[in-house]
Amino acid sequence: MKPLNDLTLEQKVGQLLMCGFHGQHADEQVTRLIRDYHVGGVIYFRRNVESVDQLTRLSAELQDMAAEAGALPLMISVDQEGGMVARIDQEGMTQVPGNMALGATGNPEYTLECARILGCELKNIGIDMNLAPVVDVNNNPLNPVIGVRSYGEHAESVAAHGVAAITGYQSQGIAATAKHFPGHGDTAVDSHLGMVTVPHDRNRLEQMELLPFRKAIEAGVDAIMTAHVMFPSIEPEPIPATLSYKVLTGLLREEMGFEGIIITDCLEMHAISKPYGVAEAAVRAVEAGADLILVSHTLQDQVAALEAIVEAVRTGRISEEVIHQAVERIMTWKKKRCGQQNDHLVSPKASETVEATDVEPVDCTKPTEPNELTLFKIASSSITIVHNDGLLPLDPEKGVYVIWPEVVQRTEVDEPWSHTESLGIALSQLRGRVREHKITTQPTYDEADRILADVSDSEQVIVCTYTSAGHLPKGQQYLVEKLSKNHSLIVIALRNPYDLLEISRPGSYVCTYENTPAVVRVLSHVLTGGLQPTGSLPVRLR
Repeated sequence: MKPLNDLTLEQKVGQLLMCGFHGQHADEQVTRLIRDYHVGGVIYFRRNVESVDQLTRLSAELQDMAAEAGALPLMISVDQEGGMVARIDQEGMTQVPGNMALGATGNPEYTLECARILGCELKNIGIDMNLAPVVDVNNNPLNPVIGVRSYGEHAESVAAHGVAAITGYQSQGIAATAKHFPGHGDTAVDSHLGMVTVPHDRNRLEQMELLPFRKAIEAGVDAIMTAHVMFPSIEPEPIPATLSYKVLTGLLREEMGFEGIIITDCLEMHAISKPYGVAEAAVRAVEAGADLILVSHTLQDQVAALEAIVEAVRTGRISEEVIHQAVERIMTWKKKRCGQQNDHLVSPKASETVEATDVEPVDCTKPTEPNELTLFKIASSSITIVHNDGLLPLDPEKGVYVIWPEVVQRTEVDEPWSHTESLGIALSQLRGRVREHKITTQPTYDEADRILADVSDSEQVIVCTYTSAGHLPKGQQYLVEKLSKNHSLIVIALRNPYDLLEISRPGSYVCTYENTPAVVRVLSHVLTGGLQPTGSLPVRLR
């Protein structure tokens, strides 16, 4: 690895950028970023993934390109949180449960096990950093962007699961990233779309938002990602945390003692890009204390950010010593993580944080049956029957009508799965006489009315609801309310447990926290009486 003092200013600044691109191979965008602009890292999205084998080849191709350009090894990252946020959902990658499902189990050991499995698989693909776990405490039912990405609304539980995830990832040589500092859980606006404020006083922040991050730092987490959220009790100026010296340097570095990498959330998100512009925001983030600047999509913005930071150094706005310190942290991290094969390194500092647990290497080259057993076990421990008015288990002598919402449109908080299994299909393998009507997650009233006519003579009706952005969509609300007038409904919240707050109390209410195939298969056994789930709500439905 080239010594730091041998790097030009442009090469140093390039190390501060982590960029996304749009191809499934080394396209013109990422080639220019690596060869001409010396970027230090790349981030994968669904758009980059065709298969696990293809992604493995892509990782090798990018690292070879960096080596040929005489650059430092790339840090390759991904948002593979589990559950509903999984950029790699292809065969060969275990679909581990998401955070709220794990929170519902009440067992951080499950979180540790999932992170170990996922960390091993990511390392074998050539990925060095997972932008996970989310350690935001989701105590706002209307939060449109965190929701089931959180372990729940209790800070101590979130902290325990977060530490377990960090331990699991880093035991497999993957850098964990605790996010979104200082906390994005108590918000009702998506920072992809606009500015957000958490107005609480410092005492409340210490007890709730900051606690999981303090525990993550104690666990030796490699990186912490910032939130594009304003915290007036920490930063009185109307500045989001990502751009605040008082938050990143004063609080996170100096007061909380974090010595790892501070990475921004994407600067193209509207909470940042609209009021500041990506280039100016990149400069301000470095001034605030960020080491790694994330610009996920647009080449023009990526180049502008790089050039703006270089110009800020040349004009004296940013001292070169600030850049030097950030690159030094990044290089230290790269020597520790980047480009290693999965040699099952265990971080002693991290492994000490989960008591009575021996963090052993995961052999993920073996067949996947053990992983499937783990997923089945966790799903059984996470599915939560909130109430049951005698409608469960299903009567085998009566027919079943299932209404199933499908995710068909990509949003900032939702992506269609490359492979899914509906509840109707899973139930039909256990019971005869199952009819299923599929709807979109945003059904029209006319679409709902057609279902109402079709379901009129059905004896057992299951309505699956799906919310990804805070409120249950109006069409789904309308459908449930109309059906409840003539049927004793079984309502299954496939994602957001808070759906219950926006409908009349159904006959039975079940929460699954996600609609992954493993959960749907277990759910079918729960509904037919073959399994008794043991999940508990990690949030209050008040």
